[in-house]
Amino acid sequence: MRAAFVIHVEPKRRDRNEHLGRDAEMRLAEAVGLTRAIGLSVVAERIVPLVRATPATLIGSGKVDEIGVESTALEPEVIIVNAALSPVQQRNLEKAWKTKVLDRTALILEIFGERAQTREGRLQVELAHLTYQRSRLVRSWTHLERQRGGFGFLGGPGETQIETDRRLIGERLAKIRRELETVKRTRGLHRKARQRVPYPVVALVGYTNAGKSTLFNALTKSTVLAKDLLFATLDPTMRALKLPSGRRVVLSDTVGFISDLPTELVAAFRATLEEVLEAEIIVHVRDAAHDESEAQKADVLKVLAELGIEEEGKKYILEVLNKIDLLDAAVRRGLLRRNSPAGPIAISALSGDGVVDLLARLDSLLGENSKTLSLKLDPADGAGLAWAYAHGRVTGRRDRGTSLTLSVSVDLQNIDRFQKRFGDKVAIQQIVKRAS
Repeated sequence: MRAAFVIHVEPKRRDRNEHLGRDAEMRLAEAVGLTRAIGLSVVAERIVPLVRATPATLIGSGKVDEIGVESTALEPEVIIVNAALSPVQQRNLEKAWKTKVLDRTALILEIFGERAQTREGRLQVELAHLTYQRSRLVRSWTHLERQRGGFGFLGGPGETQIETDRRLIGERLAKIRRELETVKRTRGLHRKARQRVPYPVVALVGYTNAGKSTLFNALTKSTVLAKDLLFATLDPTMRALKLPSGRRVVLSDTVGFISDLPTELVAAFRATLEEVLEAEIIVHVRDAAHDESEAQKADVLKVLAELGIEEEGKKYILEVLNKIDLLDAAVRRGLLRRNSPAGPIAISALSGDGVVDLLARLDSLLGENSKTLSLKLDPADGAGLAWAYAHGRVTGRRDRGTSLTLSVSVDLQNIDRFQKRFGDKVAIQQIVKRAS
């Protein structure tokens, strides 16, 4: 297994709102987790305080020399710097330490490159990588010739001529953008197809490793990869979910967010996250047992804001406190008792505690945006009766000789379909609006 030396650069003076509640040790631990997520063995780790950034190397020459001495003794194949490095800083550090250097952005891109499974996912990651790489042109353009995942930050036969690289990168970027437009149109057609049988979309979002995929599997009885691993899920997965009332929804599991998410990835994955933008409800899954749960929440909300979704916006964001099985028993019981029609829902996706409360809340929230229709049918109209049961939730039925009346709860986006299908046989009984 390849050896890596992980360094977290910690500015001594941070903006008061930056990385809310972040602890240098925890940020180092996260960087170590990211490094191990691509199969590297961490042989050393350290925190480097930063009073003032040095243009040539980011950290001061004294620290560069100290790390160089350690690196010579340890002989790591790569040094991970948990910070954003300019192309010049990266090259200067590689010369000083005589080994490969990856910054935080390159590390995350490498993980994404290895994990993306779908064609769209691979295209999105490659677009992000090339956007990042265009200003660097250091060693990794050769990934296009290789079969394994990743992008060659960790290997490759060497640099090509800068002029050739620029031309190749420009051509490849143009081709990827054309292919992504095709994929985007296909996704649009799939979305329109879903709208013809319109089920509300419920999207799971959250910090990486918050337990979204475990919850997704628990709710849908699926087998999506769920590991104690950063970025275990990259490609979005969608499954149908039946709620207690009988209402059907589409549940979407999405890529995990992370602090300092590279801007290249936010832009590149915008299309992948379109399901979040289309969702009726966004379920924000938090790791309640994590020491930096509040800071992780802030990071997720920041990414949602970058996608155009504000916490106080039009969409309903339901906060779910997951992994309560890792908390003290008394704290766990207290959180479960506070599960109510308002506020966060405490659950353990692993043990199942609180999941019933979550399903009930989803049912309630979706029910607040529904109408109850009165539908009069001929008892002999078996096709119409079956259609009504398939596309709504029949809450009442009254048979009177030659007439049949149904009370049907219908989501707002499905009202027009009922009216087109049954015409003047449909009457709206009541309108239930979401409480403000």
